Amino acid sequence: MSPATRDPRRHLPLLLAALSMIGPFSIDAIFPGFPDIGREFSVGDVALQQLLSVYLLAYAAMSLFHGALSDAYGRKPVIVIAMALYTVASLGAAMAPSFAFLLGCRVLQGLCGGAGIVVGRAVVRDTMHGEEAQRMMSKVMMIFGVAPAIAPIVGAWLLGIDGWRGIFWALSGFTLLLTFSVWTFLMESHPVEKRTVFRPRPLLAGYLRIGRDLPFWPLAISSSVNFSGLFLYVASAPQVIRNHLHLGVDGFPWLFVPVVTGMVSGAFISGRVAGRVSAANTVTWGYVAMLSSCAISLVLSMTMDTPRVPWSTLPLALYGCGVQLAFPTLTLLLLDRFPEQRGGVSSVQAFFSLLVTALVAGVLSPALSGSMLTLALGATAMCAIGLGGWGWYIYLERRRLASAKAAAATNVVAQIERNEPG
Repeated sequence: MSPATRDPRRHLPLLLAALSMIGPFSIDAIFPGFPDIGREFSVGDVALQQLLSVYLLAYAAMSLFHGALSDAYGRKPVIVIAMALYTVASLGAAMAPSFAFLLGCRVLQGLCGGAGIVVGRAVVRDTMHGEEAQRMMSKVMMIFGVAPAIAPIVGAWLLGIDGWRGIFWALSGFTLLLTFSVWTFLMESHPVEKRTVFRPRPLLAGYLRIGRDLPFWPLAISSSVNFSGLFLYVASAPQVIRNHLHLGVDGFPWLFVPVVTGMVSGAFISGRVAGRVSAANTVTWGYVAMLSSCAISLVLSMTMDTPRVPWSTLPLALYGCGVQLAFPTLTLLLLDRFPEQRGGVSSVQAFFSLLVTALVAGVLSPALSGSMLTLALGATAMCAIGLGGWGWYIYLERRRLASAKAAAATNVVAQIERNEPG
């Protein structure tokens, strides 16, 4: 079969799953190395937290352009170039002579790390529709869900081989292999005749058009804030493990395994119910799970004298399940708002989501990680905001349908009146 006639979906699940792992590994794998980095460069916890914040801010800023670049130049070139640059950034981090240099490499990692998942969502929508697209998104999210649990375990293992620098050597090797894999196996899904022009004015006009679409915002709020409630615990992992649960570097699985188990279960269920359960019911199930998790966490944090495993972290499995139940459906609803501009929509959604996660990492996590109760309250507040966004979207859709029915009825009456004899 010639390259022109190969099925572009053939290697898509594995490639997108691997690309989706870059973000979690870039964040979670370095957590076990925080104490060693702090000692080597003589920096404290606040400075170490910036290794996460600068990555997320750069990731958010560049996510506005990944999709638009892929709309203009094709999906494959954008992913390949971004992964090659990420490899260079990881090599620089592994050889960093100073903390400032390490922060600079983290910025470059952030600028490139989001290309795979942002452009990958557009690839899914280019090649699949309906139930098939939801199942593909669910498969990718299952792998994405495993990464946060594996990453700190791998990071702790690499510490025993080459210290914290070994984590970045491993990231560079992984992304180098991924660059060649994407170049070899990913088929271009966005043909030349459908491409747009990458110029600042049309790009800004496109983003303004997306921003003026009122239903876009409740969907963006829901899809972004849902995960942030879970990410609050992820960003606070060093404090949760060391200060609240009093565990060592080998204690990270107590936090991440429940998170991953829930996320994988939610993604699996989402894929299984695709085409059988309505989008509204799937998302509603997700919120039932998330709110139940928040209620359990609040009760446990207020009634337990001392946080302890597994009870203090087990409710996160239910929260993760709810997040992944809702996320594929919310993402597809977002992409379908602008079928001709899916890359741009994916970029705007990713930008908004990452601004929220950067806020969580840089502000909310340091402020709320002092106790399990404040973390539970923060997660509950974010879940409530996400639910409010979903309710807002349902209200707008019902109002749109009512207006459409009224307009249709008016047209029927007008047609009857025109056909009546004078």
